[in-house]
Amino acid sequence: MNRLLIAFSMLCLVTVSGAVFAVDVNNAPAKKITVFYPGSSGMEWILSTNHGGSRGVKKGEACINCHVDEQTGNEEASVMGDEILSGQQFKDTVLETVPIKGKPGSVPVTVRAAHDGDKLYLQLSWKDTGFSSGVKLDPLSQLKMGVMLYEPGKIEYDTTGGCWATCHTDLRTMPGVTDDTKTKYLVGGDLAAGKFYDIIQFRSGQKPRDGYIAKERVMEGGTALIDAKGELKDGIWTVSFIRKLEGGEGDIKLEPGKLYSFGFSLQEDYTIGRYHYVSFGYSLGLDNPGAGINVVKQ
Repeated sequence: MNRLLIAFSMLCLVTVSGAVFAVDVNNAPAKKITVFYPGSSGMEWILSTNHGGSRGVKKGEACINCHVDEQTGNEEASVMGDEILSGQQFKDTVLETVPIKGKPGSVPVTVRAAHDGDKLYLQLSWKDTGFSSGVKLDPLSQLKMGVMLYEPGKIEYDTTGGCWATCHTDLRTMPGVTDDTKTKYLVGGDLAAGKFYDIIQFRSGQKPRDGYIAKERVMEGGTALIDAKGELKDGIWTVSFIRKLEGGEGDIKLEPGKLYSFGFSLQEDYTIGRYHYVSFGYSLGLDNPGAGINVVKQ
């Protein structure tokens, strides 16, 4: 009798736990996205004649239309990252004046996302590159993973390639720039008018960040992020975010039936600024198989 009671109690506990932790993002569809090293390819270069796709960008075409083959995978990104990081000319321009020997030009990342009607569960995982330059530009964080969400059509060129609308040639760490304080910003950014990018970030060794990018980058004040955790296990990094579908000032509200723009960046080896990997911009939607990132309900 006691054994039956114990078994019943354990079953109830599993059921309760299952209700509380109902979402297992590992069961969500996997999307492989290759992040690559962009060098100093700020928005000004993207719009210049040195970039063969500048006409398409000015028309509002997405970068993935030219650079990503959804059927075979994002192989072009890995080639681009290697070419840029080599310090050689890339499309008639040297986009990295200080090549980093041994650093991989790209990293394939597996993205999974799910929701429970109230919260977004986002998981990004990749094989540890094992690279170390021996230089710690940010000694506090070995690794940072940032995710940006935004509603397309509100900012000029925001439907193109993810974070490029926030990246400019006058930012810190860009070649020839001596101001080490200027971070990412949006031309025409206006938080009150809804012209902003929502950004959440995991930082190893520090608390997560929840902010936005408008006229400047603000890495605090958001209320949507619940938690962000990262773990290196058996050679695989996994970073997980839990975020409310709704939020406050500087947070994008995620609603069924809408498509949002989604992009992310990876900074490893204690780097800062532009010395990172970035994704192209993808679409994200709740229970939408047509979205680049389909956030399925569980």
